[in-house]
Amino acid sequence: MQSNTRTHIIQAALFIITIITTTMAGAEWMFGNIFGFVYDMIFFLIGQPDGKEIPMPNKPMGWAEFVQGFHFSIPFLLILTIHEFGHYFVAKAHKVKVTLPFYIPLWFGISQSIGTLGAFIRIKEVVKSRVKFFDIGIAGPLAGFIAALVVLWYGFTHLPPPDYIFKIHPEYERFGLNYPQFAYENPAGNLMLGDNILFWFFKNYVADPARLPHAYELIHYPYIFAGYLALFFTSLNLIPIGQLDGGHILYGMIGKKRFNIVAPVLFGIFAFYAGLGVFRTESFATGNDAVFYERLLYLAIYIYFLYICFKRAFDNPSTALMTSLLIVVGQFAVCYFRPDWDGSVNLLPFVLILGRFLGIRHPDTEDNTPLDTPRMILGVVALVIFVISFSPTPFIIIE
Repeated sequence: MQSNTRTHIIQAALFIITIITTTMAGAEWMFGNIFGFVYDMIFFLIGQPDGKEIPMPNKPMGWAEFVQGFHFSIPFLLILTIHEFGHYFVAKAHKVKVTLPFYIPLWFGISQSIGTLGAFIRIKEVVKSRVKFFDIGIAGPLAGFIAALVVLWYGFTHLPPPDYIFKIHPEYERFGLNYPQFAYENPAGNLMLGDNILFWFFKNYVADPARLPHAYELIHYPYIFAGYLALFFTSLNLIPIGQLDGGHILYGMIGKKRFNIVAPVLFGIFAFYAGLGVFRTESFATGNDAVFYERLLYLAIYIYFLYICFKRAFDNPSTALMTSLLIVVGQFAVCYFRPDWDGSVNLLPFVLILGRFLGIRHPDTEDNTPLDTPRMILGVVALVIFVISFSPTPFIIIE
């Protein structure tokens, strides 16, 4: 009993901290600025280095901006909570011992973040059935997806007047509502949300075109940004690999033998796409020996990175190394024939997390009873949700 009380106190504390960090993060995205008190603490402790001034936030962020951040944190954490409790209640229905969600706060203080690394529930016993794994795995994404749809619908149907953007960028006001024609002469550094099918649909068929801001400004609209992030994380969770929700779903649908063949192939495709375009043959065509060897070193590091990601997928380390080399050769070949094709380097950290830490394979189950038809249909629905929610290039930084 005492242990349970201590766990509940930890969970409650993490939840409260996550509310604070996501609210601060939301305010920072809304106003295009950061809370500067971390700088103040650093300067108080160590002083200004060498008497030089360090660039500080342009506009002070205070309590008023923090309160506005609830427009981001409440819908975002609501979607996250609905997702986790989807898992929780279905686990309880199957009489599987499970904890309440643990929330993971994350706020940098010196740059923008989303305030959290997400949340998770901990299953406290071995799940022995394909059916149970499937039901628990699919419940979270389905519940969270419906919540994300509601938030996105609200965000796109309740857009503020066009001049709302002038509260964030007062320097645009001199251009009037034609600001996109003049404000982006040098667009470097702007962040754009890459489309997925659903997001594209909402922008083109739900939003009022007269109120829809330029693509560079959508990050300042908290309900839209919260809904987009929810779709992004839902799609990552639905990748049918390992112990992700998508892995549980696919394992339930096709069983251990087929899953152990399909999952490494899907992981290879995912890693291949993520790193596509990182290295190209023309980048090594340089007359400068120092530059050539430097890029060769980076290529060796990249190959080692892939090796680490694939090492747990194979019993023989040589197979992991050979797979890594084949992926790199394939990427060079594709970029040679289609230099306009690029993957998404932003997904490479997730490739590492999945390959090295979460694992590509799925735990075995004693009860391998196949799924019934309704569950198979739900599995197909989950696949459709993955397809329409996945953004090939989720976050595009203009260079």
